[in-house]
Amino acid sequence: MHVLVVHDYSPLGKVLLELLRETSLHVSPLLVSDPANANLSALESWIPGDTDLIVNALWLADPEAAEQDPEGTKKTAFSMPLAIAEHARDRGMALFQLSSCYVFDGRKQSGYIASNPGQPVNELGNWQWECEQALRTLLPRHIILRTGWSLSRFIRKVQASTASEEALSLPGRCVGQPVSVRDLARVITAVIQQLDCGAEVWGTFQYAGAEVISLYELGLAIAGLPGIPEVLHVVDGMPAWGAVEPPNTTLICTKIRNTFGIKQCPWRSGLVDELELLRRDETHVKKRTPAE
Repeated sequence: MHVLVVHDYSPLGKVLLELLRETSLHVSPLLVSDPANANLSALESWIPGDTDLIVNALWLADPEAAEQDPEGTKKTAFSMPLAIAEHARDRGMALFQLSSCYVFDGRKQSGYIASNPGQPVNELGNWQWECEQALRTLLPRHIILRTGWSLSRFIRKVQASTASEEALSLPGRCVGQPVSVRDLARVITAVIQQLDCGAEVWGTFQYAGAEVISLYELGLAIAGLPGIPEVLHVVDGMPAWGAVEPPNTTLICTKIRNTFGIKQCPWRSGLVDELELLRRDETHVKKRTPAE
């Protein structure tokens, strides 16, 4: 199977490519450095004709950033995946697309299952839900994988608060499950390997790390990491960006376990590794940024 991985400069693309290259798959990277401004009419020249599966590893999991750039979010979360899906449909290719827990409004008292309809309350969730629905109509041979919170996003919040020496407010009323980059890459790789073995199992699946936790408790866990200054003060409060966070983003992940045999891993076990990945990424960003 020839797998084309669409990625940007984020850690997920790098780790996913590393894992896939350890398999027997034929893997090709497609770097899209600026997805919001990508020329979608150039897909014909970007995507090799012998591609069997396109993996869109552009992972959008930050609703704050989406609110600040609605047009860019629409392009990356909706327009680009649809253009890729249409290209794939016309050439007999399959598509692996990432979505997130933000397609839900968080009002459900229990965890969400894969068949629950989306009712987004923010820009990111809106375009991801629109994308999901369009893909189901356009391309039967697709995998949509909804993820939990990005662990990196909240590590960055803790780091920013440490740098500013300000208390970090995180809402204790918001619960969900984080997922680390390496764990998500593991799951994507496992699904692709089974597709390579001939599994004709398509549709919508969900994955997040084991253990439901509040954002406040997550902040405390991150603040206790080696290398995070002890002076950091995490408080249970509603920050300005709290309006875009659904109160419950818990995902039930039994479907992916029953279909592909993929079990949830504890997100706590990936905390230190995630912090190290972010440090490496920051170093690479500095090297790519020209001196002023």
